[in-house]
Amino acid sequence: MTKNYQELVKDRIFIGGAADAKHAATAEKIDVVIDLRAEAAEGDYDYVRVHSPIVDDSDVQQDESIKKAIDQVVDAYTEGKKIYFHCAGGSNRAGTVAIGTLLALGKADTIEEAEAQATAVRPQIMVKPQLKESLERIFYQD
Repeated sequence: MTKNYQELVKDRIFIGGAADAKHAATAEKIDVVIDLRAEAAEGDYDYVRVHSPIVDDSDVQQDESIKKAIDQVVDAYTEGKKIYFHCAGGSNRAGTVAIGTLLALGKADTIEEAEAQATAVRPQIMVKPQLKESLERIFYQD
């Protein structure tokens, strides 16, 4: 199988789309898969799955759901776990969480720097303006 997911943080944090979650969980010995899809139903999975929904294309601010997802990735990382997170295609919602994770871990100082790092790893990342605005509020408002 082609590896269509990438390492955001070497050997620890992986990012991709929903279609690659099972393969990544097995191949990378992932401890927890964080599913960012609001449209994803609960179900039976062959791996530990945490549902942390972010609504795509919503007029409602997603600050809380984005912060919660970033915190879940960072907490799992701090606990020494391997993490895979995804939305449907791994570009908008997953890209948002990737940027926020890099900022939260201190691997980038600005949204632009974190986005450049994330897109260098996963070129298809394309975060929509409303989710970038959420990141601005999460990381830069007192």
